Amino acid sequence: MDFNDNASQAEWRKEVATFLAAEKPKSDPDATPQEMMERGRSMMKEWRGKLSAKGWVAPAWPKEYGGAGLGVMEQFIMNEEFAEARAMNVGGMGTSMIGPTIIIHGNDEQKQEHLGAILRGEVQWCQGYSEPGSGSDLASLQTRAVRDGDDFVINGQKIWTSGAHNADRMFMLARTDPDAPKHRGITYFLMDMKSPGVTVRPLINLAGGHMFNEVFFEDVRVPARNVLGEINRGWYIGTTTLDFERSSIGNAVGQRQTLEYYMKFWKENQGTAATGSASTKAKDEFADRWIEAAVAKMLSYVVITIQSNGRVPNHEASIAKLFNTELSQRIARTAMKMTGTNGLLLGGKAPMRGRAPQSYMQTLSSTIAGGTSEVQRNIVATRGLGLPRA
Repeated sequence: MDFNDNASQAEWRKEVATFLAAEKPKSDPDATPQEMMERGRSMMKEWRGKLSAKGWVAPAWPKEYGGAGLGVMEQFIMNEEFAEARAMNVGGMGTSMIGPTIIIHGNDEQKQEHLGAILRGEVQWCQGYSEPGSGSDLASLQTRAVRDGDDFVINGQKIWTSGAHNADRMFMLARTDPDAPKHRGITYFLMDMKSPGVTVRPLINLAGGHMFNEVFFEDVRVPARNVLGEINRGWYIGTTTLDFERSSIGNAVGQRQTLEYYMKFWKENQGTAATGSASTKAKDEFADRWIEAAVAKMLSYVVITIQSNGRVPNHEASIAKLFNTELSQRIARTAMKMTGTNGLLLGGKAPMRGRAPQSYMQTLSSTIAGGTSEVQRNIVATRGLGLPRA
């Protein structure tokens, strides 16, 4: 594998880096994850306008939908430079998950309706997959969609729905044939969150933040034209969406940057009250985490190589997702060890303003969201290694 950019890619990388140096909103490296999220929302509109004017919200999308018509490798380079510069990616689930899925599986009407709106920031999306009894075994979901003339009537519940309280639309899976084998009776819907019968309730996470929600559906009518792909074949479209979700270079760069932040603090405060005697045990762990962060980056390169060759990554994306999310927890544990008993503190007087314990609590969910580590290992075993199902 050649890790160097060719001439055109190098020029593109320079163009992106120059733009970011001049235009990106300023970030606070000491901000807590919750502060980063709140500050990001306040600056999103202006930043999106700058990117949209250049077609850079999703540069690999066709120009007719507001993209720049570039290749997936150019988009990867842009994502990498954005991550290195700590610049906000404004597309959210619209550009990273549902947009690419619509491009592959949507009809012309759906592409015209949704893709441009995503890039212009007119619509925010959330994902309706997990249910109280259907998390790791997503195909056992019980939310029902029954055909009634030109509509489907949906009843049921979704849980751990990120951003549902701010979303305009949801891409969701519902069971349309209860008598079919569980993977074959599911349909993929594009649903308006303002539809009568939709109720969103907050779920506050361990760190005190509001990102997750539970969503209830009571006789919610969804037009049949909002079915993505074939009826009862939604499971296979849904897995395409998951493959895109698990394929981000930003995660790998972010891991290294988080590690660099902790290492800088450790070097400046080793043996002081901020770290205590526990800091002397952190050095070897930092070396391990640094190597693992490099591995995470290489796994992202594998995924983008597959995408650049016109294929959708499958078990390779699961490997990257599995490694990245478990690495985030190991980095958080290393930070907690570095700060010793001080790592239990939160607030302004805590080391790093309590970033270590907040990250420790928030990364608890990272190996659950987007498919648990157990699910990822099963995908790697069966689809990657060809092992039989248990």
